[in-house]
Amino acid sequence: MKKGKAKVKAKENGSDVNIDLISREMLSSMGGYEKVRFVLDRVKNGKILVLENGLNSLEETQLIETTMSEIDHDKFIGIEMQGYENKDGSIFARLLRKNRTRMEVIGPANLLKTVYKDGNIIQTILLTKGKIVEPK
Repeated sequence: MKKGKAKVKAKENGSDVNIDLISREMLSSMGGYEKVRFVLDRVKNGKILVLENGLNSLEETQLIETTMSEIDHDKFIGIEMQGYENKDGSIFARLLRKNRTRMEVIGPANLLKTVYKDGNIIQTILLTKGKIVEPK
């Protein structure tokens, strides 16, 4: 399989849910702002992204700031973002949040709702055109 991103399409009662699985190699080839634009442009188009290696704290901050400046209440209301932090590293690195998240799920706030998260599971509900698609 080619390194980069894989697309998963699920069909539920006539509604498509697009999920892109993004490899760490693809993300590491991008600069910080380029990565933020990559994520935000896809989420604004209704895609849900699963990043193999999530964003660092500076990139998350840039993503939130950029999202807030581009909110359009008729077309784009914002993002939902959940990830696991890497617990490796020194106490100093953890305090400064220098660690990159291990995996991150990012999607449009009107389609993706996080209902449960612990150290090993992120459970979400996908909302598609008024219908709830719950994980099994």
